[in-house]
Amino acid sequence: MYQSYLFELLGELDDMPRDEAVATVYTETDGDCRIIRDGPGYVVISFEEEKLDPICSRLALTHSVGRYLGSFDPEDLSPIEGAGLPAGTFALRHKRFKGWMADVDSQNLIRKVGAVFSKNNDVDLRHPDTVVNLLMTDQVHAFIEERVFDADLLRERKVSERPFFSPISLHPKYARALINLTGVKRGGTVLDPFCGTGGIVIEAANMGMKAIASDFDPEMVAGTRENMDYYGLALHDFEVIDIGDIPERFHDIDAIACDPPYGRSTKTGGEKIDHIYARALEAFPKVLSEKGKAGVVMPHVFENPYMDLRKVYVQYVHGTLSRYYHIFTRQ
Repeated sequence: MYQSYLFELLGELDDMPRDEAVATVYTETDGDCRIIRDGPGYVVISFEEEKLDPICSRLALTHSVGRYLGSFDPEDLSPIEGAGLPAGTFALRHKRFKGWMADVDSQNLIRKVGAVFSKNNDVDLRHPDTVVNLLMTDQVHAFIEERVFDADLLRERKVSERPFFSPISLHPKYARALINLTGVKRGGTVLDPFCGTGGIVIEAANMGMKAIASDFDPEMVAGTRENMDYYGLALHDFEVIDIGDIPERFHDIDAIACDPPYGRSTKTGGEKIDHIYARALEAFPKVLSEKGKAGVVMPHVFENPYMDLRKVYVQYVHGTLSRYYHIFTRQ
């Protein structure tokens, strides 16, 4: 049975949360889905109900997901008049996305919406059977809360919790989002050719993909293996190898996801950073499968003649440092 679900997105990195949700749904449903509507802080997508759990098990930049009831303006509740709730009690919760609808009296809104739903269901603010969320953005979007993600997503795998770590490593939620944006399926191969401390391959293996790690620094490959063992995860393959040599070792990879080195403290063997990037992007299409994609994090926008740049997402970190999440496809 097909159902429409609202994805309440985290308010960061502009449209990266939206694109991650769409890419994940598309991947898990083999494209059997339809975007109903989207806007600031949300996207509504229709797909088979049985796909909800596998989709939610992958998401990193979504706050909550629930069955979509409808959208309306605060002065006109008619779009939700016929939206029935499951049997039992209910409670209403509301949230403004980034200050939207600041001039709307939220308590008055809750009273009016509550009057609509209480025609057939009783209110129970403490122990409701159903929680109805009202997301206030370009309109008010009502949905039945079904999945809520931990505010500190994946905290048990945060960088500082690993036995081998570097403080500049990606947070697990961004590593996971980067993988999801490549559209790789469960069981597919994910290569991180700058594996560092293994944050990306940890997330890939945790999502059911075949994780492959390589790096020119033997210490990084050994540390990645140590971290994978710590979490009880298996590396599908690994190698100590220079980035320019990976086409000789790896073939038909479904996705590349990596956070290449940058900064003064990074080991590069004396090679200039941009030259490493150029060599990497020349090697990637030789490694990827025909429809494979690469998600690459760099400190500035980097275009090249070897791959097509599909999207860039910018994350401000501190000072003059920003991360640019690139999504590349083969030409």
